[in-house]
Order: sequence, then C-alpha cells, then structure tokens
Amino acid sequence: MGMGRLRLLGAFLLIAGAALAQRQMTVPQLVGFIKSSIQMKNDDRTVADYVRKLKLTNQLDGKTVEELQGMGAGPRTVAALRALITTTASLPAAPAETPAPPRPTIPPPSAEEQNQILAEITQNALDYNKKLPNFICTQVTRRHFDPSGTNTWRPADTIQEQLSYVDGSEKYKVVLINSLPVTISHEQLGGTTTSGEFGSTLLDIFTPETHTTFAWERWATLRSRRMYVYSFRVQQSYSRYTIDDRTSQRSIVAGYHGLIYADRENKMVMRITMEADGLESFPVNKVSMDLNYDFVKISDQEFVLPLKADLHSSAGRYMSWNEVEFRLYRKFGAESTIVFDAPDPISDEQLKEQPAR
Repeated sequence: MGMGRLRLLGAFLLIAGAALAQRQMTVPQLVGFIKSSIQMKNDDRTVADYVRKLKLTNQLDGKTVEELQGMGAGPRTVAALRALITTTASLPAAPAETPAPPRPTIPPPSAEEQNQILAEITQNALDYNKKLPNFICTQVTRRHFDPSGTNTWRPADTIQEQLSYVDGSEKYKVVLINSLPVTISHEQLGGTTTSGEFGSTLLDIFTPETHTTFAWERWATLRSRRMYVYSFRVQQSYSRYTIDDRTSQRSIVAGYHGLIYADRENKMVMRITMEADGLESFPVNKVSMDLNYDFVKISDQEFVLPLKADLHSSAGRYMSWNEVEFRLYRKFGAESTIVFDAPDPISDEQLKEQPAR
C-alpha cells in the first residue's frame, strides 16, 4: 500500500506539472517552486522538464541559480535554469523582495519605573518564606550523566522523596529509587544533589548582605504571563552559595550571575537562571541551575512554589544533569500520607520562554 500511494502521488504531480506548464511565472514564484521541489525530493528530470516549459516574466540572474544549486537543485534542473538566464536577459529585473515589517516590541520601563519594580520584587522575595504554609510535596529527581562531555546523556537513577516544609525548614524522606522502596537518607544518596529551592536561593539573591547588582534585561512571556526580566550578579566575596565536591571532599563558596523573571501582575519571582563563577581551580568547574516556580493551590489557597529545577554540573569532561520536579503539594498534617506513584515528567512546553510581543 505504501509504494502504491507513492506511485499515485508521482502521477498526480506529473499531471499537475503538465497543466501548469503553460502558465507564466515570476522569478520569486520560480524560486519558491524549486525550493519546494528540493524539500519534497521531486525527480530531477521531471522538475527540469517543467522548468524548460516555463515562460518567465522577469530576468533570471546567475546568482539566483547558484543559490538554488547550493540548496540542492539537481543537475538537470540547474541546466534548465541556466538556459532561462539567456532567454530572459532582455526582460526587466525581478522586483526586490520587500522585507516583512518588524514586529512591534514593548518599550522598557523608564529608569525610575525599573527601580520601583525591582524594589517591589525584592520585598516580595524577602518576605517569601514568611508567607509559605507548612506543606509536604513529592520531589522527583531524574539524574543523568555523560562521561564524554558531548551532551550524550545516559539515565543514572530516579529518586522519589517526600519533602516536608515546616516552619521554614526543609526535610527530606527518600521513598523510592528506580521505583523500589529504600531506607536510606537524603545525605546518603551520593552523586549530585541540590537543596534550597524553597526560598533559600531567592533570599540569598535579594538579601542586602550579598550586595547583588541588578540591571534591566528585557520583557518576556512565561507560561502565558508577562514577565519582567532583570540580570543579576553576586560577587564571591559576598556569596553564600556553597558547592561541595564529594570526590575530593572539598568545598567552595562561589560567586554567581544570572537572570530573574518576575510576574508583572504580582511582582513575584517565577524563574531564576544562574551560573556559578570562579570555579576554574575547583574540581567541579561548571555549575548552572534553571529554577521555575508556578502557582499552586494548597487547601484552596494559591501560592507561588517551585515547579522544576534543572541542575547541570561538569568536572572535566564528566557532566551530570539533575531534573528535579516538585509535585503533589498538599497541607502538612497528621493526615499526610506518602505517595508512591511518581507523576509523569513536566512538559518542556511549560518551561519555555516566549518573546514578549
């Protein structure tokens, strides 16, 4: 059936080509036809026969033919196009393509407005932990590694933990590893782990003690909501961001820089991207994180809480990547139960930044 359908399609194209061959065509139309034929991998002989029967209304130049040849036009098609260069030499040149008008962009806030917006974002960040309720959620960490340094990722393991957040403190209980029950602690997991997504990272960026410098970057759209985007940088001398290398049993406090995305409506931070600085002499020479927040309901009240964190690190050529998802938020209490079914991975579409238009 598949081969029969291909043959029928080829016959249809030949009939359509014969019917259209008597029509006049502009050079832009010819270029579009050849590009389409290349993309559809039409037979070179058939396309060349069609081109030889064309009557162009504009002059075809050698540069256009060379460009089409570079795109993949077949030798017979190129020969037919070169013949058209001679037969159309006395015709007027093809009209220049009018570039599409640029899409309108949103002007940035004034310097005064940028400072005021940043002040509101900062206050919300400093107050973030104070407004969170006590809750539990399921943390799913999918760990990957690549010993070649070429982004050829291999799955390492999938860890499911119950994360309790009580009075501003995080507590982890490892429930499953690769869907099997275990009795080890979070500290015994080994490999690359992370913590601090529930306010510590946010607080460290915005607390006055870190002397963070901010600058307006751009507008953006994230999960269908308009975002302010500011760049930031924390110098190593003021940083509290600690990286531990378990292999060498060394630690370093690193500076870092990145972007914060804040919702235009409520001035809450909805995304943090950051990269560590000053790791040239440390065994782990590259660390970056992309942390997304989203609106979550707990007991019918809405909060902004972590959605997913992507943590990348490198030690020489060896690379590791943790996908950490925070799911199934619910109120902390005596009725809280451990959930054993790992939820499906979060779609990449939920995390993609869209341009602000």
